[in-house]
Amino acid sequence: MTNNPRADVGKVSSTRMYTGRVISLDVDEVRFPDGSIGSLEMIRHPGASAIVPLIGAPDDPDPELVLIRQYRYAAEQYLYEIPAGRLDPGETPADCASRELLEETGYTAERVIPLFTMFTTPGFTDEKIHLFLATGLTAGQHQREADEFLELVPTKLSRALSMIEQGEIQDAKTALALLYTAGFKLG
Repeated sequence: MTNNPRADVGKVSSTRMYTGRVISLDVDEVRFPDGSIGSLEMIRHPGASAIVPLIGAPDDPDPELVLIRQYRYAAEQYLYEIPAGRLDPGETPADCASRELLEETGYTAERVIPLFTMFTTPGFTDEKIHLFLATGLTAGQHQREADEFLELVPTKLSRALSMIEQGEIQDAKTALALLYTAGFKLG
């Protein structure tokens, strides 16, 4: 299967319906692979980075990492997550991950290792999240934004994996980053 079966597949036109602080909403006219044209509502997002902060040594078979427990209005509850945030204009994904690590946890990392990039919900948004692993952490003072209500939750990787299995970790980027870290980077 090819990623783009027809050369003429894609956006025909776009109309901006809303521009906000974080997202914009466009209504795009799109040519589909069968040649038909339809309208899709698309949320445009500048992208984000997220980072798995390892407190322990990367060669530890069950390293300790830092989760955050953060209130999320859209979910109407606190969620366990890894530090993450949106890219600032002109900022690299690695710089964003390092900035979010410091802002949310107070830690700085000796090494920031790329894991992979994922689409969050490609059915209606172009948002991509760049995932990283942080090692060689040094504790410092967090610099949280006014709307960030969170606590740090140091957790063994094995416990975090159990939290995914038991449905305690419901945030997709966090679950995927932890599973990737366990299976590919530390496995």
